[in-house]
Amino acid sequence: MIADIDITKKPFNLTAGQAEKVEERLSAMNTEEKVGQVFCPIVNDFEEDKLSAFAGKYMPGGIMYRPGPSKEIRKAIGALQEASPIPLLTAANLESGGNGIVSDGTYYARPMEVGATGDTKYAYRLGVISGREAAAVGCNWSFAPICDPDINFKNPIINVRSFGRNPDRVIANVKEQLKGLSEYGIAAAAKHFPGDGVDDRDQHLLPSVNTLSVEEYDGTYGKIWKEVIESGVLSIMVGHILQPAYTRYFNPEIKDQDIRPATLSPEILQGLLRKKLGFNGMIVTDATPMIGFNAVLPRKQAVPAAIASGCDMILFNKNIDEDYEAVHEALENGTLAMERLDEAVYRILAMKEAMGLFEKKEEGTLVPGPEDMDVISCKEHREWTRECADQAVTLVKSKENILPISPEKTRRVRLYYMEDRTGGAMTDAESAVHSLQVLLEKEGFEVTVYDQNKPDFHEMFEEGVSDLKAKFDLAIYAANYDTASNHVVRRVDFMPLMAADAPWFLNDIPAIFISFANPYHLYDVPMVKTYINAYTPNAETVEAVVEKLVGRSEFKGVSPVDPFCGTFGTDL
Repeated sequence: MIADIDITKKPFNLTAGQAEKVEERLSAMNTEEKVGQVFCPIVNDFEEDKLSAFAGKYMPGGIMYRPGPSKEIRKAIGALQEASPIPLLTAANLESGGNGIVSDGTYYARPMEVGATGDTKYAYRLGVISGREAAAVGCNWSFAPICDPDINFKNPIINVRSFGRNPDRVIANVKEQLKGLSEYGIAAAAKHFPGDGVDDRDQHLLPSVNTLSVEEYDGTYGKIWKEVIESGVLSIMVGHILQPAYTRYFNPEIKDQDIRPATLSPEILQGLLRKKLGFNGMIVTDATPMIGFNAVLPRKQAVPAAIASGCDMILFNKNIDEDYEAVHEALENGTLAMERLDEAVYRILAMKEAMGLFEKKEEGTLVPGPEDMDVISCKEHREWTRECADQAVTLVKSKENILPISPEKTRRVRLYYMEDRTGGAMTDAESAVHSLQVLLEKEGFEVTVYDQNKPDFHEMFEEGVSDLKAKFDLAIYAANYDTASNHVVRRVDFMPLMAADAPWFLNDIPAIFISFANPYHLYDVPMVKTYINAYTPNAETVEAVVEKLVGRSEFKGVSPVDPFCGTFGTDL
């Protein structure tokens, strides 16, 4: 047994014989192999000879692929596992379904959509769909569930990735998602410890801050993490997030300038996570190319400092050779002790043993056969997706009795697509939302899409209400500001010139605002009288929205957050 680490206890729960095997493997490893184990790079190649060379040179403990075609992902993971003497943790962001690992996988639902159903069976299904489709291509490690409650409506990165604001709701759904994942052999890296979403910034762009007091933290994030750890999760992902109150709790003499993000903080990692919350599993950093990590120390110091502070695995690289060299140099100059590296590798190997990866490698079953690929985007998963959407779509505000709509009442519809205006090819999510036009036309509406790229200057500067009434009977706004990294805000973005696409006319012509992502847009359009939150920009959710607009289906969802943003006037 290494130091005070007992891998026969939760979460590894290894037998004495299994623990002995882990110790034997560790003792047989040289320094190069140990250093390789603490890295999980992101891989982009699909050529087998290149993948074999990569695995042979760097000997990483894990790898991650961004979503790609399922056949290519399966083949690539197989080549990497074949070339790796120690089986790999193969990771994906399985936050919303199988689409987190394969581009042709099921886009089931954002967690907030699941939360809006009020039924945790949909969280279980999120885990099942994600786990079943991931396992089919050899993925075995999920960077999910997300354990952050959505506390700050202005936070640009948590938002619909959370199950909601209430800690008990988050706990219940996280546990069910974990259950679904585990049934298909997928280990989870629950995230983002110590807790994201308190301030209104994104750790991808700077070190963000969880500003809660010790007492406030214990009643929210701490409550969630205690339950998640008790459930037996094998690994936890730590963010580049400061938690000053708990840092000072464990180190009262620390100066403000020395308080570091959790990935570089022994107070948060060893004090809060290990000591107070009792986590004995494997700790992985969030992505280290993030500015929240690199802005704190020179990268040459930061990478080994993360391990020295208590992280067991480094997620992603900038320059992989530089990062490996940084760890070797730190071992040589004593800023990283070999004992600490051994502890990290010990937990990594214990996790792999607990997952049965060594046995699967011997059996040749780390990657299933091609016959298992039939589960990807299968009929059952699509049916579950439709059911979840039907249960989740939420009528937040209805003040003018225009629902249900029909061609008899408001035949001519002007449709406004509100989304990121970055140009380039349309994403799958954008394509799904843009199908709203076709679905409305099938219902008999005459739909005209407002073209933000070619504004009508006559309408902007000269026309009045009577002119617009001659053009359309109803305006529908379809917003898709989806939650994604490296965005400072996720707010409604009207045209800079005269806000020409804003609903200035809504006291004369009715308007419906539908958000397919961020549920807080009433903050920017409080004047809208009919407002719907749909949470997920996928085809099934768009179809569910139309069914409810025309009255064939009732609105069943209940918002898991405050869509009125605690702001006067948004509910009027």
